[in-house]
Amino acid sequence: MRTTRKHQTSATIQRLCEQTVKENDPFCLSHIQILDNNACLAMVGRGTDVSFQTYKDQVFTLESSTAAAGFDSPSAVSISSSRSPFSPQGSQSYLSDPHHSPDNTYGSPFSGSSVVDDSNELKHKLRELELSLLGPESNTIDSCNGCFITGSHQAASMASFNCDQLVDMIPNLDLKQILVACGQALHDGDMLTVTCLMHELEKIVSVSGEPIQRLGAYVLEGLRARLESSGSNIYKALKCEEPTSSELMSYMHILFRICPYWKFAYTSGNVVIREVMEYEQKIHIIDFQIAQGTQWMLLIAAFAKRPGGPPSIRITGIDDSQSIHARGGGLDIVGQRLSEFARSYNVPFDFHDAAMSGCEIQLEHLNVQPGEALAVNFPYILHHMPDESVSISNHRDRLLRLVKSLSPKVVTLSEQESNTNTSPFFSRYLETLDYYSAMFESIDAACPRDDKQRINAEQQCVARDIVNMIACEGTERVERHELLGKWRSRLTMAGFSQYPLSSSVTTAVRDMLKEYDNNYRLAERDGAIYLGWVNRAMSTFSAWR
Repeated sequence: MRTTRKHQTSATIQRLCEQTVKENDPFCLSHIQILDNNACLAMVGRGTDVSFQTYKDQVFTLESSTAAAGFDSPSAVSISSSRSPFSPQGSQSYLSDPHHSPDNTYGSPFSGSSVVDDSNELKHKLRELELSLLGPESNTIDSCNGCFITGSHQAASMASFNCDQLVDMIPNLDLKQILVACGQALHDGDMLTVTCLMHELEKIVSVSGEPIQRLGAYVLEGLRARLESSGSNIYKALKCEEPTSSELMSYMHILFRICPYWKFAYTSGNVVIREVMEYEQKIHIIDFQIAQGTQWMLLIAAFAKRPGGPPSIRITGIDDSQSIHARGGGLDIVGQRLSEFARSYNVPFDFHDAAMSGCEIQLEHLNVQPGEALAVNFPYILHHMPDESVSISNHRDRLLRLVKSLSPKVVTLSEQESNTNTSPFFSRYLETLDYYSAMFESIDAACPRDDKQRINAEQQCVARDIVNMIACEGTERVERHELLGKWRSRLTMAGFSQYPLSSSVTTAVRDMLKEYDNNYRLAERDGAIYLGWVNRAMSTFSAWR
């Protein structure tokens, strides 16, 4: 056992040494149609397909679910960008992914880290993070005190010796490399190295630091949970330590306002539905994540201006637990809100609620009536449905087949462009680092790092997803993203064909993006629209029939 541990730790040290001197070749990016005039969004990938009109701010209110967003997995690539606000030299390097596959071909720049001088202050901040996430009764282990080290005194002495070597290398590594090395060591079962690296991570992560430092704080929570085999319990604790309804609504609204991911989905979907339903007199929309209903206020207003008068609109809303808490009540609140809004525009309107999760939906819950033109909306929700790898019920494909049986005129799909569903731990870990480093950078561009509201928003609306993807397995892991190529396969098997997007969709999204940082990118590939941050695709939109 002692020899094995020495070998494992030596292998980790060797990898770290190689990382400090290895230079990655530039990643060759395939040619795609670029719709953004400012810069090129590089998107490639086998089996992967790679954009709302500006409305008044008061119409946009906070929507449910976490800040959504997913281009592909962490690939070996070095990218230069003169536009990244977190790279003064304009260059970020990527570590190689030993589990790299042809489907994992997108890269996202990681920010460099800055080491905070006062380690005691950082430990205090990390403890504050734990208290915020898990509450004062948390019994999460404190690796600062060496609680991760178990076994004989001899093993502890060996750990100290190897940790000394690792600590000597830390100044030559950036935070990203330390995070990757820690995940690799955990994957390899090298617990002594994991203990040492987590102890070092505590000194340099910060919920108010650079994007990679903030991400590192939440990744560290996920690693702790996984190490203790308590990921499901900790994730449940994160969900239980809820803010008040008004606080959660406020935090969600912050992300809705400063990030374009939800507006991307709403704008794209509304343009497509409005085009498809141009001449229909009775329209039924089934929304599998109705949230606060904001998307449909925009569409109702648009239909009110239709030549010849507006159609009658009926909406069936399917709920989720986070929306219930955020709005402080059930779907009747959404129905009343939309009904009053439609009345103010003289649009005939009816609301039907299905207060249950998507997994529970059956045909009788959808209340489809003859003579209606049907549209179905899946906004960042299908990745929460367990598939065949989780349950024989395979609700992910079951719902698609159910919807197809209704013969809808159009189905709109918005999803994070990320690959975390069936990936083994280390590949999923790298993908999480890659995706959320880009998300934290995009948030950083819009909100000061010391903004307490921003910190709360990230803790309440983003951290739990990161912990879930790193710490949980099986049915407890609910964040199961797939790339558009996989969604295309599922929809095709269910009998759908892709609906071609008009130029109006990309024009509307491009107009919306003018309100945001110009590091957001828009691109079109194979009939789908991709929203990206710098060189990383974050979200996709596609339509089906």
